[in-house]
Amino acid sequence: MQLNGLMFSFPKEIKLLIAAFIIILSVGFYTGLLFVGNTSAAQPNGIEEQYLGNENDENATVMKFKKSEQEMLTLVHNHILSMSIIFFLVGLILSTTQLNRKLKLFLIIEPFLSVILTFGGLYLLWSGQLWMKYIVMFSGILMALTFTCAIAIILTQLFYFKNNN
Repeated sequence: MQLNGLMFSFPKEIKLLIAAFIIILSVGFYTGLLFVGNTSAAQPNGIEEQYLGNENDENATVMKFKKSEQEMLTLVHNHILSMSIIFFLVGLILSTTQLNRKLKLFLIIEPFLSVILTFGGLYLLWSGQLWMKYIVMFSGILMALTFTCAIAIILTQLFYFKNNN
């Protein structure tokens, strides 16, 4: 079965359903990024402080405490499960776009690696592997960029190319 470019043949109702899903999903995804920016200042040391606390910093404006193991396991579990479903669905939709095969495969597979590196990395950071804050930062940025590229391609091809049913 040929999937490349199949999106162009979708009926208008399916295209609208996909667009609504992608837009609402994006609102949730980017709200999560705003939360990350708000709680960690989107800095490696802010990430470390968010999970390990800042009780020893007398100049801290907001006191943060080290997360418990239960909090960390819940965070890792919930994010890995939910984001794997999100990226599966986005990847499924992206597979029907017309795109270079290697780029498409990268945009489909990479987010899964970033999910493991980001949230597994947060657990390892919490466990004392302080260098993981850099891996978490890099993989989180890469995850956000691949998500953004994927949704931009999907939304563009839904309405601005070829056969608009």
